[in-house]
Amino acid sequence: MQQSNLRSCGMKMLLSEIPNPLVVLVGPTAVGKTELSLSLAEKLNGEIISSDSRLFYRGMNIGTAKPSAEEMARVPHHLIDVTDPDESWSLAVFQQEAYKIIDDIHKRGKLPIMVGGTGQYVHAIVQGWEMPAQAPDDGLRAVLNRWAKEIGKEDLHRKLALVDPIAAEKIDYRNLRRTVRALEVIFRTGKRFSAQRRKGNPRYATLQVGLFRPREEIFQRVDERIEIMFETGFKEEVQSLLKAGFTADDPGMASIGYREVIKHLNGDMTLEEVKARMRQLTHIFVRRQANWFKREDENIYWFDVRKNGIVDEIVTTILNQNNWKR
Repeated sequence: MQQSNLRSCGMKMLLSEIPNPLVVLVGPTAVGKTELSLSLAEKLNGEIISSDSRLFYRGMNIGTAKPSAEEMARVPHHLIDVTDPDESWSLAVFQQEAYKIIDDIHKRGKLPIMVGGTGQYVHAIVQGWEMPAQAPDDGLRAVLNRWAKEIGKEDLHRKLALVDPIAAEKIDYRNLRRTVRALEVIFRTGKRFSAQRRKGNPRYATLQVGLFRPREEIFQRVDERIEIMFETGFKEEVQSLLKAGFTADDPGMASIGYREVIKHLNGDMTLEEVKARMRQLTHIFVRRQANWFKREDENIYWFDVRKNGIVDEIVTTILNQNNWKR
């Protein structure tokens, strides 16, 4: 009880002395962010904002390892199940909505805790990115999508790499929507897409907490998670989405596994081939996440998630007011 009271006092001091605090919990997929974020939020009177782009989509629960209903009942969650798989949710839209939610959490005297592994979404908030002002060009976008169908999304991504290697490095070739958007902006403005997204003035004082465990252990957890997905109905989840009218071309279906399962349902891949491909793609994704969240980044306080008492250690760091940065 005494420790709880000390934390309560620490939280009140934090919220009163630090303008617009924001805790950001990052780390690769399968490292253990979900359970730890729940414990942090419960101890610090916080609410969780997801910055994982896979969790935006309704009806896509198993394949995205979305927090369960029981987990979301423990602590208020935001930006989960906010759109359908056939709708686009751009980085700019995410930023606008996240700003609204974080500001509302502050007004209610609680601590916002942003959790996720999608690097560009985290950086957009932490660094206050200013997005390209270029309005969508539906005609050009249609042309680029037709081009992608002709040459394939990998070749289209290679075209992007020729004109803007920095943007291409940050965009997964499987995310056709983002590749098309980058090329659209480049063709419309004559400027590199990567040069138009720049740091602005961050709105919040942030403390970034990074979780790590050995890479091979993460890969093992990924592989085990994929097996559990199929044991708990991933194939049936995809069938349900198709029955509802969604297709492999929808933005939400870019999440690892969904299009592979559709190929299996169409007779183009065996179930074991699907699992092998999911393991391969997720391992690649874990490596890509390391490019966004580097262990040598002095703005991230890294913790070994396997360590005993890790939650209390992180809480102490959060309540140390000298560590907050804009």
